[in-house]
Amino acid sequence: MRKLTGGAALAVAGVVAMQNFSSPEPEPSPAVTVHLFEWTWADVAQECETQLGPGGFKAVQVSPPQEHIVMPEKGYPWWQRYQPVSYQLTSRSGDRAAFIDMVERCDRAGVAVYVDAVINHMAGIEGGVGSGGTAFSKYDYPGLYSPEDFNDCRQPIKDYKDAQDVTQCELVGLSDLKTDSEYVQTQIVGYLSELVGLGVKGFRIDAAKHIRAAELGEIVARLKSATEIDPYIYQEVIDPGNEAVRKQDYYPNGDVIEFEFGRAVGEAFLGINDRSLADLATLGESWGLAPSDQAVVFIDNHDKQRGHGGGGTYLTHKDTDLYTLANVFMLAYPYGEVRVMSSYAFEDSDQGPPADAAGHTLPVYSKVGDGPSGPVFDHRCGQEWVCEHRWPEIASMVR
Repeated sequence: MRKLTGGAALAVAGVVAMQNFSSPEPEPSPAVTVHLFEWTWADVAQECETQLGPGGFKAVQVSPPQEHIVMPEKGYPWWQRYQPVSYQLTSRSGDRAAFIDMVERCDRAGVAVYVDAVINHMAGIEGGVGSGGTAFSKYDYPGLYSPEDFNDCRQPIKDYKDAQDVTQCELVGLSDLKTDSEYVQTQIVGYLSELVGLGVKGFRIDAAKHIRAAELGEIVARLKSATEIDPYIYQEVIDPGNEAVRKQDYYPNGDVIEFEFGRAVGEAFLGINDRSLADLATLGESWGLAPSDQAVVFIDNHDKQRGHGGGGTYLTHKDTDLYTLANVFMLAYPYGEVRVMSSYAFEDSDQGPPADAAGHTLPVYSKVGDGPSGPVFDHRCGQEWVCEHRWPEIASMVR
């Protein structure tokens, strides 16, 4: 366990104070989103009512709600959620009715729901039956997509310095949708529009880097014209600065997730790669980061804490006190839209959420009895479910 020293805490306080002092008009506290990774819809709803709304969180990012592959032979890994089978709302987190109930309850608690939208691709396995009972093969999804709806490359991406390869070939073998097709765009917009109609307020666009920016722009424009609200869009564009696809190409579509923020903070707190805490006083656009008003920042996410998504040095909940202090820094520092991670404990990088032998996700909340005003619940935060967003130092920075 890493122990937080008084000197380190003072150093971080100094960095934040220096930055705020240099700003003629210090920015207000950020609106904070929490990613409840792999929580069930019932648990998300209860967390909105009991913790997130009262705690001042602006929004909750939920796991992909669409039907997905099921991999019992792999122990029901987390990444099965990122391999769609259909756009029906039947997933490991719950069915359509449970999803609707969650969105409505979160809205009443003052918490917007942002959906992790997997629209670049479908499954990467040869075939099977999805979480909603739909039979499929890699390039054939009855009633939704057929082979002509996928790009012709059908090979894994080989060269990240070639934009054509990055956007037209297959990310880790996932069947890559032909997103320049009017038909494919119509199916995607229909799915996202349905979610907006149910009360969803925003979308994290998974693997946005692997969709041509102009094509994603067409999808976003069609979505906005089809709905009565302007949903918040933030795009997963991993840009280390030396590849063909650049984050600035995606600015017209919405915000981008700024991966280099978390990397820089991690390196500074660890004192590696010639980074120090003092360096963080200037962290922002001068480092090549996205403009503050178009950046979504984090200390870690579900990929980076597992060494996926291009790797890099990122602090995680396993770094305990250093991780806590890094989150405090992020929440105090006037840059970007802030997203806090809420994880489950894992040892293997493929390991799915806490579950029974049949792959059913174990609840965070469990009823333990009845009280004068209704059911009494206990929770498993701090056990299989890490719930970093509840850690006192982090939670107090949100309020």
